[in-house]
Formats: sequence, structure tokens, C-alpha cells
Amino acid sequence: MAVILVFFVAHWYLSLFFQTFFLHRYAAHKAFTMNKATEKVFFVLTWIFQGANYLSPYGYGVMHRMHHAFADTEDDPHSPTYDETIWKMMWKTKTIYSDIANRKLIPEQRFTEGVPVWESFDKFARSWPSRLFWAGIYIAMYVQFANVWWLWLLLPIQFLMSPIHGAIINWFAHKYGYRNFEVGDTSKNFLPVDFLMMGESYHNNHHKYGSRPNFGGIRWHEIDPTYQVIKLLDKLKIIHIVNRKEIHLENVQKAA
Repeated sequence: MAVILVFFVAHWYLSLFFQTFFLHRYAAHKAFTMNKATEKVFFVLTWIFQGANYLSPYGYGVMHRMHHAFADTEDDPHSPTYDETIWKMMWKTKTIYSDIANRKLIPEQRFTEGVPVWESFDKFARSWPSRLFWAGIYIAMYVQFANVWWLWLLLPIQFLMSPIHGAIINWFAHKYGYRNFEVGDTSKNFLPVDFLMMGESYHNNHHKYGSRPNFGGIRWHEIDPTYQVIKLLDKLKIIHIVNRKEIHLENVQKAA
């Protein structure tokens, strides 16, 4: 039992990390930069840790920029304001994302400029053979280690983990929580301490300052775990944070 629970929790947080770090903060918002070789490494790591749920950085990045531009309007790719149920919103999101990733939908240049593209790898990582390969690994793990029937209830979540991560924020963080800022949409900070979504739940903060690498930090309890990793990678010169003023202000506050 313990093996499956560790496997599930590790998959949850590692998949989520690469979604928020690489797809969201890098591909969509360019909160930090990296060289092309490092970018390709993160493409591969995203495929490994998202596995059967791999999302194209191009498809995700473009769609997320559209979300910010059209938040809570009819043109928003995912808004509880215009979708009656979470299931309808998720299906609409999936359809728009697929059309963008498959180049069936050609967005405005402002949504595509600078978004990382590796078409050959994306095609492979999003293919059915790739998804079935990872699904087979998940099933093999459960066959080997799921010695209690209810553990099998976790398996469908692992098949759909990336869409579930998106749905939690795109639905619940536009309906429930508190606001630090009055912005022109319904975004809220879903959790006061984000133990579940690695900083993603500070959604109101993010809609106020879209390109800020730290989604938390407005109130003392808003600790963004992903930003702590970003600072470390910046210090190691693997990436380069664009707005260095934020780090400087943090250091001043610590010294005070």
C-alpha cells in the first residue's frame, strides 16, 4: 500500500511542478529565461513526469495567454462564468488546447511570440504510443503493489492528472477563496497556505502580476514552493529570473 501512495503523491507533485514551472511560468509568462539546450532538457523532463498526461508547452502557453487576455469573458478558453459545470469547462478547455497544439487554430501573434516550440518531440510525446507506454507503467505498478482494492481508485486520477490540476485552479480558484487585489475577473486565492498546488492556488495574485515568478508573497502566509525552486535554479545559473528586483526586495526584507 505504501508504495502506491508514495508513487501517487510523487506523480502528483512532480507532474504539477513541471506544469507550473515549465509550461506556466516559463512557456506562457517568460518569468525567467534559459538557453535552448536547457529548454530541451525541460521538455523531456516534463514528458517523463507528466507521462500519460503530457501537455504541449506550445499548446498550454498559447491557451494560457488567451486566458489572461480574455479572463471571464466569452473568449476565455476556460471560465466558470460561461461554463455551467466543471465537466463542460474541462471539455471546452481540452478542445481548444488540442486545436492549438495541432495547429488547427491559428492564434494572434501576441499569443505565440516566444512560446517554446519543439514540434517533433511534441508530436512524439503527445502520441498514443507514448501515452499508452506510460499508462502501461502505471498499471504495472498497481498490479504489483496495490494490495488493497481502494488503491485502484487512484489510477484514473493518474491517467488524467494534468487536466485535473488545471481544473482545480480554473474552476475552484475562480469561485472560492479570498482576494488581495480587485482585478477585472473572478480570480481568487484558493488556499491561504498552498500545500496542494505548489503556488498555483494564489490565482488572484497571479492575475494581478502575471509575469511575476513568485505567485505568493503578498501576505506572510503565502509561501510559493515552486518559487523557492526557481530561486535555487537561478542561483545555480540554470535559469535566469527576468525581474531581479523581486529578489533584491526579498533580501532587503530578510535583512530588516
